[in-house]
Amino acid sequence: MVNMEIEREVLQQYASILEDWVPKDAAIAIAVGDTYIYYVEGIHDIRLKEGQPVMPGSIADKVINHRLKVDKIMDNSLFGIPYYGIGYPIDLQGEAGALIVILPPNYHVLRHEPFRFLTGKQEDEWSPVAIEEIAYIESLQKKTWFYVASEQFCTSYTLKELQLRLPKTFLRIHRSYIVNIPFIHRISRDITSNLVLTLRDGTELPVGQTYMADVRKALGF
Repeated sequence: MVNMEIEREVLQQYASILEDWVPKDAAIAIAVGDTYIYYVEGIHDIRLKEGQPVMPGSIADKVINHRLKVDKIMDNSLFGIPYYGIGYPIDLQGEAGALIVILPPNYHVLRHEPFRFLTGKQEDEWSPVAIEEIAYIESLQKKTWFYVASEQFCTSYTLKELQLRLPKTFLRIHRSYIVNIPFIHRISRDITSNLVLTLRDGTELPVGQTYMADVRKALGF
């Protein structure tokens, strides 16, 4: 186990160096082995605690096990708060560790322009499609599909990644769906009183309970 008194000095030196190149007010976390040993909250606080175990699937877990930089948007499944993290492999007193820069989830948006097109795959061919032509996007059987008129295309992006790079006309309505608002024909309720969006081509998409408030706010009803 890393000597914590020596470690505290080393970690503070890391944090001081980071001030020169990470965004101001970023939170910093450092993990060694299977434990977080250092955390300084920033403007986006994920409420991580020193001594907390490294959870499977986290950025720290991936960095420590694969010894590679990890740049990823994380949802709220691990810490209860979504965030954008950049993890770097480090070594502390001979033990494998990870240094993670933690930023607001929309930081990823600020770094990149919104998509103007998506390139979709059909069998062994790829086609770039203008973003405004896409009616909706679906996550199905661990793949992401987008729909244009009567055609279906597969993309390598996840819904989570797309949500942060799509223009404001696109709205997340369900854990499996993002819809392009101009393609909505009407909003109604099903027999269980859940909202259903009917698109111009007759496609019906359910609105998930956790997205209900966002949908009402975005569509103004």
